[in-house]
Amino acid sequence: MTGIKAFAKKTSGIGILLTALFLLISSLSACISDVSAEDGPIINALEIRGTRRVDSETAAVRIKSRTGEPFSKITVQEDIKRLYAFGYFDDISVEIEPFEGGVRLIFIITEKPLINSVDFQGNEEYEAKDLREKIAINAGAIASLPLISDNAEKLVSYYQSEGYWLVSVLPVIREVSKDSVALTYQITEGPKVVIKDIIIEGNKAVSRREIMKAMKTKERGLFSFITGSGIYQRDQIRADLENIKEVYQNKGFLYAAVSEPELSLSPDRKKLSLKISVSEGDQYKIGGLRLSGNKAFPDDRIYKDLKIVSGQIFDRSALRADIDRVLDLYMDNGYAQADINPLIDINTGDKVANITLSVTEGEIFRVGRIDVSGNTKTRDKVVRREMRLDEGDVFSRKLLKRSYQRLGNLNYFETVDISPSPRIKEKLMDLDVKIKEKMTGMLSVGGGYSSVDKFMVMGEVTQGNLFGKGYALKLKADLSSRRTNYNISLRDPWFMDKPLSATVGLFRETFEYPDYDKKSAGGLIGLGKEFTEYVSGNVTYNLESVEITDVSDSASTLIKEQVGKKLTSSISPSISMDTRDSYLDPTSGYRHALYTTFAGLGGDNYFAKGLVDSVWYFPFKWRTTFDVRGRLGYADGFAGRELPLYERFCVGGISTIRGIGFCEAGPIDEQGEKIGGNYEMIFNTEYIFPIIDDIHLKGVVFFDYGSAFDKNEKFSMDKMRQTAGFGFRWMSPFGPLRLEMGFNLDPKENEDSSKLEFSIGGFF
Repeated sequence: MTGIKAFAKKTSGIGILLTALFLLISSLSACISDVSAEDGPIINALEIRGTRRVDSETAAVRIKSRTGEPFSKITVQEDIKRLYAFGYFDDISVEIEPFEGGVRLIFIITEKPLINSVDFQGNEEYEAKDLREKIAINAGAIASLPLISDNAEKLVSYYQSEGYWLVSVLPVIREVSKDSVALTYQITEGPKVVIKDIIIEGNKAVSRREIMKAMKTKERGLFSFITGSGIYQRDQIRADLENIKEVYQNKGFLYAAVSEPELSLSPDRKKLSLKISVSEGDQYKIGGLRLSGNKAFPDDRIYKDLKIVSGQIFDRSALRADIDRVLDLYMDNGYAQADINPLIDINTGDKVANITLSVTEGEIFRVGRIDVSGNTKTRDKVVRREMRLDEGDVFSRKLLKRSYQRLGNLNYFETVDISPSPRIKEKLMDLDVKIKEKMTGMLSVGGGYSSVDKFMVMGEVTQGNLFGKGYALKLKADLSSRRTNYNISLRDPWFMDKPLSATVGLFRETFEYPDYDKKSAGGLIGLGKEFTEYVSGNVTYNLESVEITDVSDSASTLIKEQVGKKLTSSISPSISMDTRDSYLDPTSGYRHALYTTFAGLGGDNYFAKGLVDSVWYFPFKWRTTFDVRGRLGYADGFAGRELPLYERFCVGGISTIRGIGFCEAGPIDEQGEKIGGNYEMIFNTEYIFPIIDDIHLKGVVFFDYGSAFDKNEKFSMDKMRQTAGFGFRWMSPFGPLRLEMGFNLDPKENEDSSKLEFSIGGFF
């Protein structure tokens, strides 16, 4: 009996233990199996374990599971994905355990190691420091496989852009410690591959030459070491194929297709041949041309801006240009959100494309706020007064573009950005004017050589934005063995905050000519006004005292008559029309100017002088510019007085006829002295082309034609001087720089056959 009781007690204890164990297992099973139920166990604690470099709070931000909320298996799975997406973790696991009537949720994280070093092997053509500049990974970065692979592709792209088309880059990761690895990019460069030839097949309507013009990918040529052409680049080829298709679509071949290039390597694996196949298809003409959706402007007004007409060959680029013109019409009249969708219905049977320009006009917008930012020195009013749009005005894209040009022409800013931002409900267009100021103080130097001055040095110090108010202060000096010239001037472009300019200046000069010396000193005061957006005028009063001394016995009668001190009191009205897109580096537009001077308002000298100056800029293909300039001037004395020697026209030098010395293209007296003329005629032509866009370096070739003449001299084309040459233009940090070599095409006795001249501070 005693034994039975003892056994019962023992079995009873085991039962209780088994029952408790069963209940615990059942409880955990319920927690795990029913994780997606809304009534799952409550998360009473949440922990993140294993983080070392990454702060646990940073990881916790990416976790949506929260204490006090029901446990959800789906949420935990999404949390794991988000943590992996963070990119810093190699392994993530989750554990749960009972805790205070709910569960404790534990994220156990293993962090990715750090990259201890980044090295390169196999690179022979480029040094490691050059390759490091091409990648975006370095020591201290997380050892992320996508990041490592992405930078391997960057190295491949760089090598291929330099002609190493067969390059391979293999990233090798070596464990240094538990927390760090060493990364080595193993590079197999292979030979440099250049494009030997490009074969075009299937082209009948479009010549190979025209197709090659549309491609930036070129065959290796004689000057490829300068231009960098002859290299195969995948991204460039893709763009070239689209350009070829556009050439065809601009000629009506709407279904033209261009194949991916077939590539073949030469046996030595150093030369590459490309074969591009073209399927031209049929040529289409424009069928019907109609408008829809236009209410603000009648059809006749819009058709006036269209260049495409029914019956002509379909030209996609011409269609785009017409759409832009119509959009300009709308946007110049306040329809800031106007849009035009060309609907093209192609009739394959008749080979015509019927075009409908579907216009979405939108509402008229007015200018809202104009916010100016980035100006730490320049006053807000200096920026705002150049804006052609004011708050409350009807929005105009044309005036917005003009505002951009005027701000750029100030030459105060490195960059100018005007960003329109619409407020749809209010029908307002806010303008955010962002500028980046640049140093407006400039030191300009120049030099040259002439038979009169010998070697000359010109220096100029300017501050174009004095006190941030737009005042222009200029200090100028010209020095040579025979000349000293000092000049100081101050200009206020908005005198008394009115659209008037005011200028004051003082000057002093001495000049030792072979047969006489000249000394002068004086001052000026001027006022200017803009009459319209492109037309302005100026009036300047000038008072100058000039003394001619040390006249040699062998000097001409003209020079001897000028001996002594004389006072010139003159007024100089001028008017100009200027539509150039840029004052410093124009590519389009024109500038016409008339300058006159009348002396005799008191003083000793009486003369009249006039100059007409006209220059045109024409944008040409390949971002080049062609410009033509003409100048015609005449001067003479009156009231029984002769024209002063120092007011005569001197032609020759970098600003008139390049390749000929100062005053060499004009009359010479019996003693061989270059005395200038009563009138001048000058023509210049230039062709300007880009060389290196990033630093604004351009090249120029030119032809100059002109001379000065005496009033008693019969005009003859045979006396006109001709020069030609080339040069460089650089928008340097110190101002516009010119370096030009001119060749005298018909040198006279004692003249040089060529001249190299340079200047900084202003273009031709």
